[in-house]
Amino acid sequence: MSLLVATQLGKAYGALDVFEGVDLRVEAGDRIGFVGSNGAGKTTLLRILAGVEAPSAGAIHRKRGLTVGYLPQDPPPPGEATLRGAMVSVFAGLKAQGAALAVLEHELSAAARTQNSSAEDAERYRELLAAYGQAQVEYEVAGGYTFDTRIAQVLGGLGFNEDAHEKRLAHLSGGEQTRALLAQLLLQEPDLLLLDEPTNHLDLEAVEWLEETLLHWHGALVVVAHDRYFLDKVATRIWDMEFGRLEVYRGNYTAYHEQRAARQVRQLREWEAQREFVDKTEDFIQRNLAGQRTKEAQGRRTRLERFLRDEAIERPREQRQIRLGLTTQVRSGDLVLATKDLVVGYDQPLFHSPDLEVRRGDRVALIGPNGAGKTTFLKAILGVAPPLGGKIRFGASVEVGYLAQAQAGLRPEQPVLDAILEVRNLPVTEARNFLGQFLFSGEDVFRPIGTLSGGQRSRVALARLTLQGANFLLLDEPTNHLDLASQEILEDVLRRFPGTVLLVSHDRYLVQALATHVWRVAGDELRAYKGNYEEYLRQRAAEQTSAEGGAGLGSPLPSAERIDNRNGDRERTREERRLRKAAERQAEQAAALESGIRALEETLARLSADLEAASLAGDVASVQALGMQYQSTDAALGQMLSTWAELA
Repeated sequence: MSLLVATQLGKAYGALDVFEGVDLRVEAGDRIGFVGSNGAGKTTLLRILAGVEAPSAGAIHRKRGLTVGYLPQDPPPPGEATLRGAMVSVFAGLKAQGAALAVLEHELSAAARTQNSSAEDAERYRELLAAYGQAQVEYEVAGGYTFDTRIAQVLGGLGFNEDAHEKRLAHLSGGEQTRALLAQLLLQEPDLLLLDEPTNHLDLEAVEWLEETLLHWHGALVVVAHDRYFLDKVATRIWDMEFGRLEVYRGNYTAYHEQRAARQVRQLREWEAQREFVDKTEDFIQRNLAGQRTKEAQGRRTRLERFLRDEAIERPREQRQIRLGLTTQVRSGDLVLATKDLVVGYDQPLFHSPDLEVRRGDRVALIGPNGAGKTTFLKAILGVAPPLGGKIRFGASVEVGYLAQAQAGLRPEQPVLDAILEVRNLPVTEARNFLGQFLFSGEDVFRPIGTLSGGQRSRVALARLTLQGANFLLLDEPTNHLDLASQEILEDVLRRFPGTVLLVSHDRYLVQALATHVWRVAGDELRAYKGNYEEYLRQRAAEQTSAEGGAGLGSPLPSAERIDNRNGDRERTREERRLRKAAERQAEQAAALESGIRALEETLARLSADLEAASLAGDVASVQALGMQYQSTDAALGQMLSTWAELA
């Protein structure tokens, strides 16, 4: 069932067209990830769908009675309510039901004392009892007895401890106010939830909690996010907004990434084939317009003009991307960093660390909740905030490069060009060419840092890091404010970097792709794990299972319980075998699908070449037959890609 349908939507601000001709549909149960470069119009479209802003063109049709919840990046100023009061206000209707139920309880209690006085009193008591029973059932079904628990679960899941519940919203930070609004929306349970960068102000544990919540969300969801791992977990469709147009892809982010690459290759091939056809036709016209085949040349010119006007496709456009190259000329020793009895903190300890070693070529990801001390750890390595205890030692020939969180090392009043020349004294022309690789051109190089967007400041910080030529990189949230294309480029560059990397990140997609070790700060200790993010999760799960299994070792179980345990072990073994076989079957199905997809893509390429040849030969019947084959093959490919994405 369609909840919302939009046709030919357009939005312009004066002479600037943000997007045009956008058609979209949101079905019940949809979980749509919304991606695109910064400034592509994602937030604008989300505001229009939420009814906050009106489109310049087109129409939106909403299901009758549709409830919509919208989370903007910057929420409006809060009122005077407390955090808990704002959550309770969501349940105003339930509170009224509870109050009415209390009145009925009072009346029922009074009637119970007089029910034996007369027949009328007895009848009155029975009527009140029936009304109370009905009202109590309705109150229970609506969640009247559980909404306090739900409030506590949502606030806890989004990182609010109990001390914050009675704080006024106006006294919370901007990020906390955004989380509070998100909590309200989750408690309201609207039919359609529109979220603009909901993970921006969440630490890793809160993001994981939100993922699980949205996986079981009863309504539809459209979410703008730069968190690729989050989109992989949550999304079943992807909207991609580029150059004022909206493209729809099936599956999660990984499936979209592969489909988009294949689509771009196919579109470029089609355009190149078209270009070759046009060039050959124009050459024929030019050679024969004044010769014996003038009439044929004139006919081809007429057909070509009609084709270019009505059927020709435009050259596929490509988004400008940063060109990033991190290299180092100095090779460090095998040991890059070692710690001994380390205690990290400022006035008081934040956490204790086991003795650690970082070897050349390692890529270590440091993860943990906000405020755990991750940035402080990096500053301790840099010597900016010396540790409270223990020692940090560098290996031979180690040269450190540091990328601060939120670009803290940049001065707001400094022009972009000066920020580069400060790192390396290049000729101005060379420095400007270098900045062009980071999408700064013309007068942009003279803009003060303070006037730049978050993404632009991140690009300046990356440019400065590139010039340092360090062989040991300390990166604090390096993908913050970068669009998805830039994140992918940075990931690829870090994978090929010949030195060593220690990064603090909430970007699990990056950690999964890069990490050889994961260090997790939890409570007052740091624990080290070998492997990438998913291997770290498996090790953590094994630790928890082991801890739970060992909790009762001090008291032997009675024999009946031991028998039950053995039976349970056998059941788990059977279940594990069943799951293993299911996984093997799934892998076989995926391999077969991938083989089929490759075959269909090859068929499409062959049909495209045959179509071109038939067009050049003027064979109308073949063009029609091949066109029908192409359409049916393309449809089959789309269905197979959808099945593959669901299986993945």
